[in-house]
Amino acid sequence: VQLVESGGGLVQAGESLRLSCVASGGTFSRASMAWFRQAPGKEREAVATITISGSPTFYGDSVTGRFIIWRDNAKNTVYLDMYNLEPEDTAVYYCAALYSETYYYTSTAEEEYSSWGLGTQVTVTS
Repeated sequence: VQLVESGGGLVQAGESLRLSCVASGGTFSRASMAWFRQAPGKEREAVATITISGSPTFYGDSVTGRFIIWRDNAKNTVYLDMYNLEPEDTAVYYCAALYSETYYYTSTAEEEYSSWGLGTQVTVTS
């Protein structure tokens, strides 16, 4: 499956962004999805994950309460709504897909995700 992210940009602290990831060439409805991010000089980290069914979801500690992950299986798209952005959120954000037979399975382990997008840059200024 091919994943294409969009929606990144340059914003000020406190503002919001919506990232989108469109999947093609595969069965999106069988994929648990995730957003990861990598800041300069840091390792890539899981930001949010969502199961095939849409619930449950997982959020990293630093984004809990500010970010929302959701999916529209009819549009083969997963979204990341980001509110109250902070300079520490500056990173390249990647969309990833994990194919699973279980509707409620999700993971924060990068190695379990077989498909990745090229990423979209999010820059937050103070």
